Amino acid sequence: MNKKFSAAVAAAFLVFGLAGCTEADQVRHNLSQEADNFNIQRKLTVFNIRTDTVLFQMEGTFALSTSSRDELEFTVQTGENEFKRHFISLPDEVAYVMEDVSGAGVDKYRYEINFLPDWGFKVTNRE
Repeated sequence: MNKKFSAAVAAAFLVFGLAGCTEADQVRHNLSQEADNFNIQRKLTVFNIRTDTVLFQMEGTFALSTSSRDELEFTVQTGENEFKRHFISLPDEVAYVMEDVSGAGVDKYRYEINFLPDWGFKVTNRE
């Protein structure tokens, strides 16, 4: 019985030791969950690293992931049960920056996409 108890305690320590989460890990997980639930205001900027040209910007509450085809996939919620998906290809000379820009009074159904902002072209969802 003593050996079984010792083995169980050792296994428990091993499981908790391997899964030992730091506070930063837990915060990162919680922020990712909140962002995927459309509760965090974000800003995405895609730019050409050779020319320093901003190619694409998006602001709003959206979920972001990367695919195996070198694409960014982001999902926006446009209404209570309405969603849209968008994809951006990421060739080698393109990089992106994601910022969490949380604030009070965020409209979770509004988002904005800017293609080549220097040219002044915008797509905005405002209801």
